[in-house]
Amino acid sequence: MRNPKVVLNSLTFKAQDDTYIFERLYRNLYNIEFYLEAYAKLHPNKGSNTKGVNNDTIDGMSLERIERLIEKLKEQTYQPNPARRTYIPKKNGKTRPLGIPTFEDKLVQEVVRRILESIYEPQFSNHSHGFRPNRSCHTALKEIRNTFTGTRWFIEGDIKGFFDNIDHHVLVGLLRKRIKDEKLINLIWKFLRAGYVEDWTFHKTYSGTPQGGIISPLLSNIYLHELDKYAEGYAESFIKGEKRRHNLVYHNLASKINHCKSKNKRDWERLTKEEKAERLGELKALYKKLQSHHSKDLFDPNYRRMKYIRYADDFIIGVIGSKKEAEQIKIDLTESLAEKLKLELSAEKTLITYSDKNARFLGYNIRVARDWHRMKMPNGTKKRKFNYQTKIFVPHEKYIKKLIDLGALKIGSNSGWKPVHRPYLVHNDDLEILRTYNAEIEGLYNYYRLASNDHVLQSFRQTMKYSMIKTYANKYKSTVSKIITKFKINGKLGIRYITKDGPKIAYFTEQRMEKNSEIKKQSMDIIENTIVYGGRTSLIERLLAEKCEWCGEENVPLEMHHVNKLKNLKGKKRWEQFMIARNRKTIAMCVKCHLDLHNGKLD
Repeated sequence: MRNPKVVLNSLTFKAQDDTYIFERLYRNLYNIEFYLEAYAKLHPNKGSNTKGVNNDTIDGMSLERIERLIEKLKEQTYQPNPARRTYIPKKNGKTRPLGIPTFEDKLVQEVVRRILESIYEPQFSNHSHGFRPNRSCHTALKEIRNTFTGTRWFIEGDIKGFFDNIDHHVLVGLLRKRIKDEKLINLIWKFLRAGYVEDWTFHKTYSGTPQGGIISPLLSNIYLHELDKYAEGYAESFIKGEKRRHNLVYHNLASKINHCKSKNKRDWERLTKEEKAERLGELKALYKKLQSHHSKDLFDPNYRRMKYIRYADDFIIGVIGSKKEAEQIKIDLTESLAEKLKLELSAEKTLITYSDKNARFLGYNIRVARDWHRMKMPNGTKKRKFNYQTKIFVPHEKYIKKLIDLGALKIGSNSGWKPVHRPYLVHNDDLEILRTYNAEIEGLYNYYRLASNDHVLQSFRQTMKYSMIKTYANKYKSTVSKIITKFKINGKLGIRYITKDGPKIAYFTEQRMEKNSEIKKQSMDIIENTIVYGGRTSLIERLLAEKCEWCGEENVPLEMHHVNKLKNLKGKKRWEQFMIARNRKTIAMCVKCHLDLHNGKLD
C-alpha cells in the first residue's frame, strides 16, 4: 500500500494546477495506513471516548475493525450514522447545536478530510484564516493590523446561520468542479444527509454541514472560497489611483519653511541675538502649524482601496473611500452571497463603522488610530509614526464577563469590583485549584496578547488571585490574611507537592501581561488545525505488534483499550495499576483479555 504522505503530497502537487481534475480518489479509502494515521490523530482528542447514537467509541480499536470498515466502503454499503445532537452555550446567551458522530464515522471523515484538504488547501485564499493549517485567529488579527492602515470604514460581516444553511446541491456542485469521482461524491452526500438524533427522534438534514463533524470546517471553507474569490476580485476592481494627491495647505507651509530656512542660512551671521530668536520663533510656529495638517488629501476621490479578511463565517472589510461606497460594497456582497451561495448576511450583525470607532472581530476591538504624537526618527526628524495605523484592543467587557462567567467576580451596587470565592472548586485539592486559576489566566492572556492595551489584563489576574485566595479561605474556613501567610513560598503564592522525581513547587502565575505578537503555536482555533503526519506513532506500532501487553500472548489480533483520564482510575484492579504504573491511557490487548476486562473477569 502506498504511504499516505506520498499520496497526499502528490495530490497537493497536482492541485497547483487550477485546471487539473482529480479522478479515482475513492480507492485511497481502501488503504489501511490512512486509517491508522487517522486513529493516531483522533485518539488524543477528549471526544474520542464520547458515544454517538450507539455505543461505538475509540475503545476496542483493532485492525479487524478497520478492515470491516474498508470492506463496507468497497461494497459501498457503508452508511454514516446520524449524529447525536447536543447543545453548547454561545457567548450571547443562546445555544449552538453540536452533532456528535460515532467514532467509526469520525475515522472515515478524517481520512476524507485529509484527501480533500490536500486538493483544496493550495487554492484557498491567503485572506482566509479559519480552520486551516498554520493559521488561526492570531494570523487573521495580525493581517488586519498590518494591512488596514489608513482605513476609513469597516464592514463587519456575519453570515446568518451559516453552518445550518449551506446548500448541499451548491456544495456538491463546487466539489464536482475539481473532483470526477462519483463514489467519493456519493460518500460526501451520505455525510451531509446522515441526519441527527435529538430526544430519541431522527431528523433528516436537507441543508448545512454537521457541526461537530470532522469534515465540516473544510467543507465550509470550500463553500466560502467562492465568497473569497468574489471579494478579492471586487477589491482589485475597487482600486483607484497610485497615490493620494498632495494636500496643498501642507505643501504651501512646507515651502514657507524651506524659504525661511534658506533665508536664515543666508542672513544668520549678520543677525542680532534678538532677531535670531524672533526668526527661530517664526520657524517653530510654522512647524507646529505644519504638523496639524496631513501631507496627503485623505479624502482624495481618485484614491480607493479595499481589504478583506475572513475567519470561518465572519469577515471584515476595510475601505478607503466614502460611506456611500462602503454601503454599496455591502449591498453587492449581500446580492452575490444570495445568488451564488444562497446565503444571507445578518442585518443586525453586518455593520458599517467609521474607523475611529471600534469594530469588533474575533473578540477584539479594532480601530484606526488618530495619533498626532510625534516621535524622533533615527535621522533626527520628527514624524507622526502611529497616525492612521490600525490598532487592536482587549474589550473591557470581555474580561469582566469572563470573571463573572467563572464566578470569580461580583459587581456591587456602586459598580465596584469584588473578588469572590468559587464554591465549585472548594472540593478540589490545593494543587488543582491553583492550576485551574493559572490555566484560566494564561489562556485569556495568550488569546489577547496581541492587543495594544493587554496590560489591562493585570486587573483580570489580580481579581483572579484574590478569588483564588478566598476559595482557599472558604475551603479551610480561614481568613484571607492567614491564607496568604500559609501559602507564601519565597515571597510568592505557591503549593508544595510530591512527584516521583521529588518535591516540587507550583506557583501562582506572575507572567507579565505585555504585548507579544510572536505566534509560536497555531492553536487558537476552536477546532484543532490539521497536522502533517510523518512516520508511525508508538500507538500504531503497539497495535500492529500482535503481542498482548497484558497476558503476553504473541501473533494474536489486538484491540486497544482506552480510558479518558488516568486520574479516574481508582487503582483497585490490577489492570488499572498496570496502566497507572506505565502512565498510559491505552493498553493493547488480545480480544479475550479485552472482553474479560469489560466483563470484570480480568483480575
